[in-house]
Amino acid sequence: MKDKYGRNINYLRVSVTDRCNLRCIYCMPEEGILKREHDEILRNEDIIRIIKISAEFGIRKVRFTGGEPLVRKGIESIIYETSKIKEIDDIAMTTNGIMLYEMADTLKKAGLKRVNISLDTLKKDKFKKITRIGNIDNVFKAIEKSLRIGFEPVKINTVVIKGINDDEIFDFVKLADEYPLHVRFIEIMPIGEAEKFKDGYISSDELIKSIGGLTECKVGPNSTARVFKRKNAKGSIGFISPLTCKFCKNCNKIRLTALGTIKPCLHSKEEIDLKNFLKDEVKLRFFLKDAIFNKPLEHNLEKEISQSQKMMFQIGG
Repeated sequence: MKDKYGRNINYLRVSVTDRCNLRCIYCMPEEGILKREHDEILRNEDIIRIIKISAEFGIRKVRFTGGEPLVRKGIESIIYETSKIKEIDDIAMTTNGIMLYEMADTLKKAGLKRVNISLDTLKKDKFKKITRIGNIDNVFKAIEKSLRIGFEPVKINTVVIKGINDDEIFDFVKLADEYPLHVRFIEIMPIGEAEKFKDGYISSDELIKSIGGLTECKVGPNSTARVFKRKNAKGSIGFISPLTCKFCKNCNKIRLTALGTIKPCLHSKEEIDLKNFLKDEVKLRFFLKDAIFNKPLEHNLEKEISQSQKMMFQIGG
C-alpha cells in the first residue's frame, strides 16, 4: 500500500516488549524501567492479528525488536505464526545476542530468516561498561552460531560514540574482512538516553573517510545504509546516517509497539492506539490503513531532538 506521498509501505517493525536484559548507557536507564502489567502488553494472538491485517495492506517484511525480543515469552510461536502468513516473505530480528545462542535453532526452525546483532565493542571490559551487566562471550557465541546454522545475512549493528568506542572502528572493519558479516555503523540519534551522548556524535562521512579503501555497492531503493566492500573482504561495511543522510523519502516502514500503538515514524509524536479495536476488525483495518496512508513525510532530527513520546527501547529502532 502506498502512503499519501507515494511511498510503498511494505515493512513492519514489531516491538514485542520494552523489557531488556541489558542496560546500555545510551538506551536504557541504569535502574531499568517500570514493569508493565500483563494486560497492558499485546498478547501473542493480538500481534499476529495485526500482522495479518498489515499483510492485507501490502506488508511483506516483518522485523521483531524490543527492548530485547528474546525475553518475550512465546517469541518462537509468534515467529512461527507469522511464517504461515503467505504474504510475508521476510522475517528478521534485531537482538543483543545474549540469549540467541541457546535459541537460534528453534528460531530458525520457526521461520526466522536473518538477524541483526547489536554490538558496540569487541572488548570484554568495555562491553560490561556499555551494557552495565552483559557478558560479551554470549554474543560472540551467538554470532558464530548464526553464521553456522545459516541465518542470512548476519548483521552487526554498532552505534558509534566518540570517546566510547570510536577507537575500535578498524577492529570492526577487520571483523567484516575475515567473516561473512555485514557490519553497520550507526550515527547516534538524540532520542531518550542517547541525548546525554550528543557530544559524542560522529558522522558517517567522517568514518568513511577515516577507513578508506572502500568500494560502494549498489543497494535497494529502501535501504537505510550506504554499503561498501573492501578488497578480498568476506563481509561488508555499511553506514546508517539518520542525521547526515536522511532516508525519509524512501522510508517504507511503520512500527507496532508492545503497547499496541502504531508509530508511522520513529521520531514523530503521533501514535495510533489499536488496542481498543482488537475485537473490531472493521475499525482495526480502518485505523491501520489510515496510519499507513498518513505516514509523516520526514523527521526533523537535523533541526531538533526527536519528537517521539517514547524511548528507543520502547520502539525498537
